[in-house]
Amino acid sequence: MSNPNYIHFGNLTFLEDLYEVFCADPSQVPPSWRYFFEGMGFSEQGVIIEESKDLRISNLIAAYRSFGHLLASFNPVAREAPKAVIELSLKRLKFKESELKELFPTCGLLEKESACLEEIIATLKEIYCGTIGIEYCFSDMPEMEKWLQEKIEKNRFPPLFSIDEKKEILEMLNKSTLFEIFLHTKYVGQKRFSLEGGETLIPILNEIVEKGAELGLDEFVIGMSHRGRLNVLTNILKKSYSVIFSEFEDFFDPMLQTGKGDVKYHKGFSANLTTKKGYPIHLTLPANPSHLESIDPVLEGKVRAKQVWRRDDQKSKIIPILIHGDAAVAGQGVVYETLQLSHLEGYATGGTIHIIINNHIGFTTLPCDSRSTRYPSDIAKAFSSPVFHVNVEDPEGCMVAAGLAIQMRQKFHSDVFIDLNCYRKYGHNEGDEPFFTQPIEYEHIRKKKSVREIYRDKLIQEGFIEREAATALEEKFKKSLHTELEEFKLKKLVLYEEPFQGIWEKYKEGIAHDLFLKVKTDVDVDTLKKLTCTFCFVPSHFTIHPKVEKLFQERLKAVEQEERVDWATAEWLAFASLLNQGIPIRLAGQDSKRGTFSQRHAMWVDQAVGLGYIPLQHLREKQGRFDVIDSLLSEFAALGFEFGYSLALPDALVIWEAQYGDFANGGQVVMDQYISSSEEKWQRHSGLTLLLPHGYEGQGPEHSSARMERYLQLAGNMNMQVVYPSTPAQYFHLLRRQVLRLIRKPLIIFTPKSLLRHPLCTSALAELSQGTFREILDDEGEPFTSPDKQREGAFVPRNIRRLLFCTGKIYYALIEERKRVNCDDVAIMRIEQLFPFHRELFVSIFEKYKGVKECFWVQEEPKNMGAWQHIFSIFHDLLPKEIHFEYVGRSRRAAPAAGSHGAHVREEKQILSRAFEV
Repeated sequence: MSNPNYIHFGNLTFLEDLYEVFCADPSQVPPSWRYFFEGMGFSEQGVIIEESKDLRISNLIAAYRSFGHLLASFNPVAREAPKAVIELSLKRLKFKESELKELFPTCGLLEKESACLEEIIATLKEIYCGTIGIEYCFSDMPEMEKWLQEKIEKNRFPPLFSIDEKKEILEMLNKSTLFEIFLHTKYVGQKRFSLEGGETLIPILNEIVEKGAELGLDEFVIGMSHRGRLNVLTNILKKSYSVIFSEFEDFFDPMLQTGKGDVKYHKGFSANLTTKKGYPIHLTLPANPSHLESIDPVLEGKVRAKQVWRRDDQKSKIIPILIHGDAAVAGQGVVYETLQLSHLEGYATGGTIHIIINNHIGFTTLPCDSRSTRYPSDIAKAFSSPVFHVNVEDPEGCMVAAGLAIQMRQKFHSDVFIDLNCYRKYGHNEGDEPFFTQPIEYEHIRKKKSVREIYRDKLIQEGFIEREAATALEEKFKKSLHTELEEFKLKKLVLYEEPFQGIWEKYKEGIAHDLFLKVKTDVDVDTLKKLTCTFCFVPSHFTIHPKVEKLFQERLKAVEQEERVDWATAEWLAFASLLNQGIPIRLAGQDSKRGTFSQRHAMWVDQAVGLGYIPLQHLREKQGRFDVIDSLLSEFAALGFEFGYSLALPDALVIWEAQYGDFANGGQVVMDQYISSSEEKWQRHSGLTLLLPHGYEGQGPEHSSARMERYLQLAGNMNMQVVYPSTPAQYFHLLRRQVLRLIRKPLIIFTPKSLLRHPLCTSALAELSQGTFREILDDEGEPFTSPDKQREGAFVPRNIRRLLFCTGKIYYALIEERKRVNCDDVAIMRIEQLFPFHRELFVSIFEKYKGVKECFWVQEEPKNMGAWQHIFSIFHDLLPKEIHFEYVGRSRRAAPAAGSHGAHVREEKQILSRAFEV
């Protein structure tokens, strides 16, 4: 910015292009540029050769649009006025003090063509340097810039509110503030994360909802962490005060089992309401844990699923609203990951309204220690999202910003940020003592009037309301709170969250079903053949890659001739059969279209023109919707998004696939705080499926283990399913079972890498057309090694002296070793579903091994990883005490696997040798 001539157009190409448009039709460029070009002279090369008054005024206007926010007074706890901004100085802008009274062209800023420089500057300060600061000139949407300029420069911030509107704002502030004061006096010392100091959030949200409904929105999904949550629940979603009071009372609720539930400021709620103008709306505030911004992608996924279900292709009916804390939005990487989803085809929700509760502190950390940027909202600049910096003590200005934000979202489908500058009255929570660490700041805060009092006194002073009337409104609301509390205490009612509604209703009974009931998942052979013929068909004029064409010819041949099918073919058949039944499928992950190991090829790419074709989208009319998405390189946000999607669309098979199993480490917060525990904490069920490639092939620590021990450690109270299937048929039935039964539990599947092409890892087509998923596979002899091999010649163990238990890939190494050493007295049992463990089935199968004296658990993973520690406690209860039970596998390790392929091979030989030694 050293040369003010180029404040707004450092790019000469941009200037030349705009000048060409002006020469062709001056009406097609904004007024400020039109005045500029009309007053400028250009050389043949288009370079500026003189500085006219028009140029200097254009630069002046551009400077205030870009830097005016630096002079705005939107910080209610600032102890000094904003400092002078060099970019707005007269000297930098090539003006002299003596010119202040001189006439200059207004370039469309004012209705009159010219005005003195002093008046022009005063007008710009009124617009851009009041209690609202605006950042929008970094947008890559010039039409949005122009629209906003016309709105704010023509109307002058802020427009006038009617008397009734002012009274309504005051009433909302009364309810917001007095509710907090009431809780503070009635439930002394209990945490509630008060909104005091940020009460204007309630009028802001109300304005977004009211204006949004007028603009065609009928559903609002709000994501937020703790602060102000109870206030939003009562004053925006209209959750009963009695319900809130019940959550503060300390009495036993026999309807809730020990360990279930969550604290009151984590819970969610939803409601059907009507706006003041009569528009019906649905509001939802999903539950969320303490991990602050983790709700962001979950909310976006939930909104996207609702838009898909409602066929809201224009994304103009449902909107996500995210409420952030200033320290969290600046410090949490998942915010950036979530924003990166905003314009991606498979994730876009049409724009999000972001509200930052800017306390100017994070717990006890000051902004200078919590971020490297000027504002917590500066991440918005990376995505060209406009930002309104507003002052909590200027409720009317906040309402103006909220109204503009929702209009911009609906018109331009852009994310918009409202940076609500406020403070915390009581520190991080009501039990905190902020004077320990910020004595100067909190001495200043302690002396401040509340936002409600400031606005009330302003209205009284301006004559819009009498003090007696204002006091009467306050007393009336206080009395209603006291009455509701007394009625609640008298009845001692236990009040619960609302039951499942809409799309979830049919799953109410299924939730209690036995997870081990068999589900009909088989598909007749004729249907499998027909579907295969359809999805293997190559459209005319489509240039398919020769290797892909050969692969699908082989798949077609295997199914048509009823030969054995591999893993990827079984997956295609599972997907196709579900889509054929009208069931939607969403599969997202890094490289999911092709498949990390070039096994899936869900999308073919025309080798001549580069266009994609997805065969599973062309099975028949009225089939289920099929979305396959190559996600951004994210785990946290990407996994959270799919979890949210599964919450809102339980009818769909929703799958998130890790490129390698250990990639899920990056989404562990979602696994810990949502997937594994949402049912127990919030009674919210999810059918999300995770595909995690797992298996030891000597490729080092990072590409071996999907960390199954972590999922098993999180497993409890029937919260999810952890499965390591060993055959294509098992995988086929498992995928179908997940969505066909009326139970919704997360499903963790450890999927293969080398087994994708292992000659033994195949299934007969009859295994797909018959049977169902089996949690445990008994030893049925050696699998087929080729399509034409007969079962009569298979290796079958007899006179069993030892029983090996295993799961997943190592089974194939064990059967090959058993054949190599010709050991016919050792049987191998596969535990396909590790959790929940099917104890009754295990006992029934084990009956035939009564003579066995020793049992080994064999695994590839180190002893402190994998399934061993989970299985040990189960088998300790189920195996007869006289049986010797032992672990066979790698010793305890810090890393999951050896870095050397040679070391890996030696370790595997030792495991196999130990499993069959006499």
